[in-house]
Amino acid sequence: MAHQPTNSALRALSLEFKSLQEEPVEGFRVKLVNEDNMMEWEVALFGPPETLYEGGYFKAHVKFPPDYPYSPPSIRFLTKVFHPNVYENGDLCISILHPPIDDPQSGELPCERWNPTQNVRTILLSVISLLNEPNTFSPANVDASVMYRRWKDSKGKDMEYENIIRKQVLATRSEAEKDNVTVPTTLEEYCIKHKVKPKERETDMTDFYDDDYGDDMEDDDAEADDIHDDNEDSGNGEL
Repeated sequence: MAHQPTNSALRALSLEFKSLQEEPVEGFRVKLVNEDNMMEWEVALFGPPETLYEGGYFKAHVKFPPDYPYSPPSIRFLTKVFHPNVYENGDLCISILHPPIDDPQSGELPCERWNPTQNVRTILLSVISLLNEPNTFSPANVDASVMYRRWKDSKGKDMEYENIIRKQVLATRSEAEKDNVTVPTTLEEYCIKHKVKPKERETDMTDFYDDDYGDDMEDDDAEADDIHDDNEDSGNGEL
């Protein structure tokens, strides 16, 4: 029997989802698989410009545990991805999603693994980084790992790995067109710049000062008037 998500997990994910909807992050977009289920998201990852994955549109499901953020989510690619850290079934293998246990055999330190300060934003940015810089020490796909090392060691002369990735990137274009998504292919398009709204900020600051200091300032003015009156009375007495 599946465990029900805790209230804190639902609250945390609701806040994260709202934040990512209002202020999208470069490199990915998110939506719910089912509007009634906050525990499973669909993400679209855009291949970073100036890498083998430039122009790629990779979809994945992120499934969150009932006690999130105390336990890590899992990620499975829906798009076919040939990568050293992606299993044949699409499951992603990345340190940040591994429980923080001491396992010398894995070659990972506990500090490289999951901790509750991580969030969807940091996870997906780590995944995008991993696309271009795979971890070949404990590969999920041995063939991809061997090809990647050969490609890197030959400084691009051995084209087998590169050709496979470019074919897969090209194959994702039809999915992007079906979803009516324009995939960014330049750094200018890829990098999102959020505009500051000065009027709102000014209003917020005014409200802040009014709420926190308005009454105190009125009290200070009244106190100053009383002191002034007392001084005048004292002065009149001395004459």
